[in-house]
Amino acid sequence: MRSAVRCRTQAADSPRKQRPEQRFGGRNAVRKRFGTRACQSVAHDHPQRPSMPQQPHLLVFSHLRWDFVFQRPQHLMTRLANDYRVVFIEEPMHDPAGPPRVESRRVGPGGAIEVLVPFTPVAAPGFDDAQLPLLLPLIERELGQREVRDYAVWMYTPMALPLIAGMQPRALVYDCMDELSAFKHAPAQLRQRESALMAAADLVLCGGPALYAARHGQHPELHCLPSAVDAAHFAPPCTAPDDPLALQAQAVQGHIARPRLGFFGVIDERMDLALVDAIAAARPDWQLAMVGPVAKISQADLPRRANLHWLGMQRYELLPHLLAGWDVCLMPFALNESTRFISPTKTLEYLAGGKPVVSTPIRDVVGLYGDVVRIGHDAASFVAACDELMQEDAASREYWHGSAAAVVAAASWDAAAGRARDWLAAAMRPVAPDAPIIGASLRAA
Repeated sequence: MRSAVRCRTQAADSPRKQRPEQRFGGRNAVRKRFGTRACQSVAHDHPQRPSMPQQPHLLVFSHLRWDFVFQRPQHLMTRLANDYRVVFIEEPMHDPAGPPRVESRRVGPGGAIEVLVPFTPVAAPGFDDAQLPLLLPLIERELGQREVRDYAVWMYTPMALPLIAGMQPRALVYDCMDELSAFKHAPAQLRQRESALMAAADLVLCGGPALYAARHGQHPELHCLPSAVDAAHFAPPCTAPDDPLALQAQAVQGHIARPRLGFFGVIDERMDLALVDAIAAARPDWQLAMVGPVAKISQADLPRRANLHWLGMQRYELLPHLLAGWDVCLMPFALNESTRFISPTKTLEYLAGGKPVVSTPIRDVVGLYGDVVRIGHDAASFVAACDELMQEDAASREYWHGSAAAVVAAASWDAAAGRARDWLAAAMRPVAPDAPIIGASLRAA
């Protein structure tokens, strides 16, 4: 009998498997553009030895904007920027009046990451095929100006795959953090494009055990890299009442009475709005603080009650201060195709803040955190779990704190980025002596 699928989180937990080029050969047209798959560790720079070559570029194509909710891409890239010159390429913005262009800015610690934002007059959303005639020369010209020759490519969305058709990266990574094809408004060609990306990639990462299990056996270098947490960031803040962030948190939610039950994250089709409404209706004495941007659904879809407070998107730096003012944290996710494979980062963030958590039975939440997170299978049991947590005695709460702290300590973003760094280093091929600079012909024009 075949052994059960296991989520691998260590860099060397099993022998090396068959290389991607051995499996796919020349059958895939996209793979042909990337040459042979020799396995080579990347040579890291030493900042005090100028004779060493510069760090390789890491070109990241993302459907998520850098300034949107701070999550997996931002956590990994801020850490990988210690070893790579990260260029984070967002999907295009629509500008019907202005000329096609790319705007850039520096973000992250020390401005180590460069974010490129294309603007086009094309209304089609994201990396749609209708954008390609404009995006290809725009991005090639920008990268040519940066003399990008030694580089790897990291993709968060398969829709950007045509943009690298003429590139020769040392490695191609697909970081599959969600089942994007199950999301609302997913492009019709997403599944086909993901198949092509899986075939072309040297390394595939999955954002949680459920995604890993669904793709098990589809790629020889498939690894599970679950969500992690910056525990120091979300630890209960020890700040004076007049600290600017404490004052801002007070301005956002100080008017909301206790007990206060909270949520932060994107509010979209993955949230069970009927459940949120039922919780608020069942306990009008509880106040629900819902923090986060509303996406892909209408504001009119949000339930409205006196004890339901939709507080909008708040800065990542402010979240620990808001969290400190909550009595219970909520994860009221719907059980549908869009949540079948999610592995919510906020679970660990809530736990790092020392707050009890109640969730619907999301597969990865139950599997990874079921010992420290209460599960509500319907509105009645969800409300009951919240009630029990707020009535918990000191001894029970102290025991829970110890268990939650152990879970948090085992799941740092530093460790997760370290594993990703090792896997990427193993996938990197040497720079070809005749490797061209991206967009060299456009740069010379």
